[in-house]
Amino acid sequence: MNAVVFDLDGVLVDSEPVWEEVRRAFVAAHGGQWQPDTQQRLMGMSTSEWAAYLSGELGVRLPADEVARGVVEQMARRYEVGVPLMPGAVDAVRRLASRWPLGLASSSPRVLIDVVLGRTGLAESFQATVSTEEVARGKPEPDGYLLAAERLGVDPAGCSAVEDSSNGLRSAHAAGMRVIAVPHPRYPPAPDALALASYVAGDLEDLTIERVAAAMNTGT
Repeated sequence: MNAVVFDLDGVLVDSEPVWEEVRRAFVAAHGGQWQPDTQQRLMGMSTSEWAAYLSGELGVRLPADEVARGVVEQMARRYEVGVPLMPGAVDAVRRLASRWPLGLASSSPRVLIDVVLGRTGLAESFQATVSTEEVARGKPEPDGYLLAAERLGVDPAGCSAVEDSSNGLRSAHAAGMRVIAVPHPRYPPAPDALALASYVAGDLEDLTIERVAAAMNTGT
C-alpha cells in the first residue's frame, strides 16, 4: 500500500517567517545574537535541538527547556489568532487524501501540530502524525519519516514525502521515500538537496493525483 507524508512548516503552513520573527525577538530579548545563517540551520531541527542551539550557540541567557517553552508559547498565541496557510494547502491535502492514506512528519512540537490541524479542519485527513519531539533525532535524519510510515502501517519505500527545506528533503530521502519538493520562495532548498526530489512542484496546486502517482514510480 502506498501513502503520502506531508511536512507541515513551509509546505502546508507559511510558518517559517513566523518562526523566524518569534525566535529572532526571543533571542534579542534574552541576550543572544542572531546569525546570518541561523534560520537555515534551524529548519528541520526538533524542539530540543533548536532550543539547545539558541541557548548554547546564540548566547540566549536561559536553559534550553525555558527557551523551548517560551518560544512555543508565543507561536501558539500567534496560531490562535490565525494559521498562515500556504495557498492551496487545504485543497491539496483533501485531494490526495481521497486517493492515499496521509501522514504528517513535522519538526513542530505536538502542541502546535494539534493547534494547526484543529483550527484548519485538516485533522481528519491525516491517519498518522509525528512530531520530532517523539523521535531521537530531527531532520535531516530520517527518524520522523520512518515513524510516520510505521504509524501508517506502510513500507517507507511505498511513500511519497512532500517537503520544502533542505533538511526535510534529506530526511525523507534518507528514509527511503520518494521525495516531492515544493520549494518555499523565501527559503529555497540547497541545490544538492533539491536534486534528491523525484518531482519539483511549483506550488501545491501542482500536486495532482496523477503527478504524485508518477513521482511514486520514479527513482532519484
